[in-house]
Amino acid sequence: MNGPATAAAVLTLADPGTAADLRTFVTRARTADDGAIRLQGSGTVLAAYVCVMRPKLLGEGTPTILGLRTMGLAVPSDLDVTVSLASVADRLARMAPDDVDLPVPPMTVNESWAGIGAPRGGWERLAEVSAETLIAAAKDGVREVAQIIPVNPGQMIVNNARAAVWGRPMADLPGSLPAGAAFAAYALGFVAPGEDAVLFGSHRWLRLSTARGHILVRPPSIL
Repeated sequence: MNGPATAAAVLTLADPGTAADLRTFVTRARTADDGAIRLQGSGTVLAAYVCVMRPKLLGEGTPTILGLRTMGLAVPSDLDVTVSLASVADRLARMAPDDVDLPVPPMTVNESWAGIGAPRGGWERLAEVSAETLIAAAKDGVREVAQIIPVNPGQMIVNNARAAVWGRPMADLPGSLPAGAAFAAYALGFVAPGEDAVLFGSHRWLRLSTARGHILVRPPSIL
């Protein structure tokens, strides 16, 4: 469901490089799931959340997996809206190379995942995970999904195949980190060869963090 934003707003990004970074993040997110983005300002920090995967059918085993990237703002903001990725991409495309003012799309969207709040504290460091491990898991999963899904499948078959592959825990890692987290980190550009990610846990949430961003995982059993 769509609705009007409460007021016209502009996010003043820290610099043109930050605008380019947000543009890249939005482009990658649209490739993974062309849905919505939550823009949450807190002082001079902008947190941008996207959903890479989530259950689409009742009882489905797909975890909810969110991508989070933070970036700087030149002007403090307390904005918190969820808008379509397409509308943000359109506004970013219209910005000049040296422009830092991002007009916030006026139409908000309602997404159930946007109301999910990951724990703010209590995160316990569980393990380091190499980028090579994550990249291999993502690529292997993509190949497996492609092999499972037949020609002209129904939506239920597609959802079940993705849930089976991406909901499967990765081997030799604590916390039952699903392979979908590796796919999300790879799809959003959060991992690069030679760099390690750190896995954290808080209650039943998991967080996979790199220098480029965070992957937040909520198991389907607690939706």
